[in-house]
Amino acid sequence: MDAGGRAKQAARAEWHFLATDISTAQTPSFEGPFMSRQNGGHPLLILAAILSLSVLVACDFASQGTGEVAPAVPQQAVDARPDEAAESAGSPPETAPQRPVVAETLPYAEVDDELVYGHFVFPADMVDPLPGVIVIHEWWGLNDDVRAMADRIAAEGYVVLAVDLFGGRSTRSPADARAIMVSVVENHDLAEQNIRQAYQFLVDSGQAPRIGVLGWDFGGGWSLNTAILFPDDLDAAVIYYGQVTNDEERLARVNVPILGLFAANDRGIPVAHVRRFEQALENLRKTYEIEIYADVGHAFANPTGPNYNAAIAEQAWTRALEFLNRYLSVAVD
Repeated sequence: MDAGGRAKQAARAEWHFLATDISTAQTPSFEGPFMSRQNGGHPLLILAAILSLSVLVACDFASQGTGEVAPAVPQQAVDARPDEAAESAGSPPETAPQRPVVAETLPYAEVDDELVYGHFVFPADMVDPLPGVIVIHEWWGLNDDVRAMADRIAAEGYVVLAVDLFGGRSTRSPADARAIMVSVVENHDLAEQNIRQAYQFLVDSGQAPRIGVLGWDFGGGWSLNTAILFPDDLDAAVIYYGQVTNDEERLARVNVPILGLFAANDRGIPVAHVRRFEQALENLRKTYEIEIYADVGHAFANPTGPNYNAAIAEQAWTRALEFLNRYLSVAVD
């Protein structure tokens, strides 16, 4: 076995050990699974896991190639793709979190014999267990923009895991983004395994008492998919201009409160499609809120894209945070 293979094997063993050790640790000085009041509320267990993994993670990343994007693009995936011109993968916004956070890249899942690395972040002053949020990236992949948004969510009082459904790949090219996205569509079961383990990571290692999901664009569609995967266990789902369905058979089992944030001028996700989704939820008597913002297009909340609308983005952000707070907040004695 070469050095890269040994590093991956060691990282995998360490991940399995930590996933068990953190979730089962019971030390009298710890108020919750992360925190020690005797040490000023520093998240010792998670920080120890992060520090012990940092070298192994670096070695594992170095041993991975950039990966080949899938060459074939099924026509149905192309047809379903929102307006690419409305998006950009430029530099992330310089918006600092409202309070200090602790963030690191670490493995949260193993899919198809490969470790999956996500962006894990929580408030630096965290003492008691906090609700968790799974963040799902756009079709550009898990990039700095998404990490910055995950940090902002964490600063609001959440333990956040920004997942990676693209196997470590991210891109600035729409053609490559489409190809990678289609590879996920064609291997839907692997993406589901990824999401299931992300949820379990927040339950077991994060000890999150409640869990929600939030995603944009490609991730918005997967936010709905996550609600379908966890119809009775997920506590909230936020969909930013993602693909939706009016298939009542699929939606019938979902008991997750849903917030949908859409654009009136979105050519890829027309208002008519959103209204059919809304009607299906109404027919099924689900808990939902749908907002269609006038005079904006797809990806209106992406500050690096040409459709970005700061005022509407802020309205949607406030709405999303209020929704998460309503359904994820946990009273602390």
